[in-house]
Amino acid sequence: MSDEAHLPAEQSGPSPPARLSPSQRDGRRSQDSERSPRSRTQEAQRLVTLRKRSDFLAANRGARFHTPGFVLLVRNRDDGDPARRIGFTVTKKIGNAVVRNRMKRRFRELARELLPECGVAGADHVMIGREGGIERGFSLLREDLARALEKARR
Repeated sequence: MSDEAHLPAEQSGPSPPARLSPSQRDGRRSQDSERSPRSRTQEAQRLVTLRKRSDFLAANRGARFHTPGFVLLVRNRDDGDPARRIGFTVTKKIGNAVVRNRMKRRFRELARELLPECGVAGADHVMIGREGGIERGFSLLREDLARALEKARR
């Protein structure tokens, strides 16, 4: 039997406390900071994501703008609210969950970038992913969305 198995582990000295005080938690921000970490412009905050099936069905009755990567549906709500609402849908025909989620992430980024300036105020926008959209470059998707939104504003 070896004597090493019964030796106590060496301690390197006193260790610091496991918990940090509030002032030590994040040295980069002061505790009285009033800005949120992800502050956005007022226009960008006006983007609302569609969640209800009825909103998607209503948008389906609006205008359609076809691009190689997606189809954009735009429907004016006529409710007096100037918010630009956006919804994303990618069917299982496009690919597995990883592919569909990647496509939706790209669509969300495009919407954050272009919808506040180019979108139709007071309208619902829905981006429906197409098979060619996942291989299409981001800059081409951006150009496609800008063109589609320009047509929608006419």
